[in-house]
Amino acid sequence: MLDHRSPQFQDFAYKVLSEVRSVFQTRTPVIMFPSSGTGGWEAALVNTLSPRDRVLFVGTGQFSLLWSRMATHLGLAVSVIKTDWRTGADPARIEECLRADVGHVIKAVCVVHNETSTGVRSWVDDIRDAIDAASHPALLLVDAVSSLAAMDYRHDDWRVDVTISGSQKGLMLPPGLSFNAVSEKALAASRSATLPRSYWSWKAMLEHNADGSFPFTPAISLIYGLAESITMLHEWGLDNVFARHQRHAEAVRRAVKAWGLQIWCRTPHYYSPGVTAICMPIGHNADDFRQFVRERFNISLGMGQGRLAGRAFRFGHIGYTNDATVLGALGAIEMALEAARVPHKAGGVDAALSYLAQGDCDSKVRATESLLATRRDGSGNLFAQASI
Repeated sequence: MLDHRSPQFQDFAYKVLSEVRSVFQTRTPVIMFPSSGTGGWEAALVNTLSPRDRVLFVGTGQFSLLWSRMATHLGLAVSVIKTDWRTGADPARIEECLRADVGHVIKAVCVVHNETSTGVRSWVDDIRDAIDAASHPALLLVDAVSSLAAMDYRHDDWRVDVTISGSQKGLMLPPGLSFNAVSEKALAASRSATLPRSYWSWKAMLEHNADGSFPFTPAISLIYGLAESITMLHEWGLDNVFARHQRHAEAVRRAVKAWGLQIWCRTPHYYSPGVTAICMPIGHNADDFRQFVRERFNISLGMGQGRLAGRAFRFGHIGYTNDATVLGALGAIEMALEAARVPHKAGGVDAALSYLAQGDCDSKVRATESLLATRRDGSGNLFAQASI
């Protein structure tokens, strides 16, 4: 492990801090903390807001709920636009709330781009348009923990003020790194914000990051992994990575529909490219089914959280995966549905296989599939790697 106070590590970290901006599609700083995405939430709030500031959340799932609770615990005044968790954020409702706020009491709008608990995405560019249409000065804070590097995300073009993300989803790493990509407007807000902060201070991080150092011990091994992830993403091309996620998501959805099961997200416009939540038939518990699949096939399905507990399980088609891993997991689910006597129709795997085998699939997307099975060793030579 390289000494994080050494000149060699500083040069390396400076390069990574610069290159990670390309994944956020931003020219502004990206601040890295040793933490889960939850730490990124807190950093975004405490650096831009003051006690009793009004913050508007859109309740699209369990993670938006947890983030809003954190804001309450920090002493912020929280308003929530409620949904039934089966659609994404409605820009028209956000615009309506902001137009009604003639005194500009609302200081920030907080949305989850990809709600991992429900398989629901929101459209950040439309939300930015809604804020602009209302001529409201509120900051736009976006949770991109499970959307970054899995679907199109444009921090600068969409004029997001703080983008929060984490290492363990589209960046294909273990948990342990959180990110705040920050706009000039957010940096200006941080200079007058008065919520307490020490570990989460942007000021301390940016001062040290200027030469590739950190105010405290960084997550050294994860930063090495991040450098490799960035290289991989650019080898494939971000647009091809996004297309691959869409393709695998569509294959899973076709399987679910062929089984006669229900996708939790009600509206295709809001379908997530990263995860699909699948409803269990009435009378069948999703957690019991998940346990059956784990014990029988050694495959872990995502649990239903909050309102979805026991009602749905989740299929993650995100990050380092390919056709074979998606089809293998779908095969295990179809066998488990039969073995556990869960009411369904046969043919889900066939539907997904037929879609994935279509000859008109973009050749560039197919190229990313083959690259998933090939990496470079330390000398720069290519070597084959088994699918995970």
